Amino acid sequence: MKTEAQLQERSGNKCELCESTGKLNVYEVPPVSANETDREIYICDTCLSQIDKKEELDSKHWQCLTTSMWSEVPMVQVVAWRMLNRFRSESWAADNIEMMYLDDELMELAKATGDHEGDGSIELHKDCNGNILVGGDTVTLIKDLDVKGSTLNAKIGTAVRNIRLVHDNIEQIEGKIDGQQIVILTKFVKKQG
Repeated sequence: MKTEAQLQERSGNKCELCESTGKLNVYEVPPVSANETDREIYICDTCLSQIDKKEELDSKHWQCLTTSMWSEVPMVQVVAWRMLNRFRSESWAADNIEMMYLDDELMELAKATGDHEGDGSIELHKDCNGNILVGGDTVTLIKDLDVKGSTLNAKIGTAVRNIRLVHDNIEQIEGKIDGQQIVILTKFVKKQG
């Protein structure tokens, strides 16, 4: 196991992914088993929170991988490959993935967590077409809806303005129809352009 002082020296006291000089952390690259050494890299808070999926991915921030993917440190290469794969739908990342080479052992390690398969995004509210919904959006109903506990029948095509997201359920939003606040399933709405 490398000490923080060794990582500071190796990295030049910069994030080994984005070269930030902000607050830096020792990050042990998963999966971790007792008999393995040299699994640590030195990274900034921004990289750490996005790798750990505690923050939304920022494509501009991760353009740094274009450089760090060429690092001589194997664990930096592994993390760079995983993060590039989270952005694989973007052309810059797809191009870099094609150029990147990991030997069989490193590739096996990079794929071991399955972390590269997700896009790393925080679960988001999406309409029936997969468009991301945000608070304040206007949506249109795509089917007639009977409102439970009310005589209100919301008709197809009804616009619901200034929606609010239900934070503990990505399949629900709140909005007003005919002055009545109701909860609507996101699969029954379409975001207005």
